[in-house]
Amino acid sequence: MSVESFLKQRAVNVTVEGRYTLANWYDPSGKAREFACRTSRVSPFQMLVTAPVAGKCGERVSTYFCEFGRLDGWITDVVAGGLLLELAIERARREQLANKLRWIEKRQNDATIRDARRQRRIMPADPQATLVFGDGTTQPCFVIDMSTSGVAVAADVMPQLGTPLAVGACVGRVVRHFSTGFAVKFVELQNVNRLESLVARPVTGPSVESRERPAAAQNDGAQLSRPAISSHNVVFVSRA
Repeated sequence: MSVESFLKQRAVNVTVEGRYTLANWYDPSGKAREFACRTSRVSPFQMLVTAPVAGKCGERVSTYFCEFGRLDGWITDVVAGGLLLELAIERARREQLANKLRWIEKRQNDATIRDARRQRRIMPADPQATLVFGDGTTQPCFVIDMSTSGVAVAADVMPQLGTPLAVGACVGRVVRHFSTGFAVKFVELQNVNRLESLVARPVTGPSVESRERPAAAQNDGAQLSRPAISSHNVVFVSRA
């Protein structure tokens, strides 16, 4: 099924964070590489997922969501920044998922719960953003969540701790690694009202193939040309 066809089917628009693995994608230690993801539309048969690495049609995918548990399937269509999965689950599991979807949709429509979540973290409406490295190269990334002091992202790269970089127009350094990505701490607090537009700000520059990333891009002492950064001072580039 294509994404276009799926959008015409009965499904629930739900936003749930999770993680996934693609067949034959491994980290340097030989373990299956995990990526963060987020659902945007789900039915008991298909799932549209926003993801940093899409894979190929027909490729097997294993996902895990706290709300749904483990859901395996295969890719039937790929779109910019996401993929459509055909779920490979048995009938009883589909019935459980259908009941869960109805409950989640009702909960997400509860304004009280929605506001409480925003006090803890911000999930941007569009999670697609751009990393800018010290040599000026860029890399697409997926914003897991963010705050005025930093952002958690997933990408097909894992910069070293301390690496200076920018997420959109927000300059910072990598401060933490976790199973599905890494955290960047901004060098200064951002305006919460402009945060999403700054993080998602398009940045022009040479792209880099994630599996052939030059070592210079991970140099802790490298200078960022978009936005600018040095080992002694950071120049924050505001939105024009």
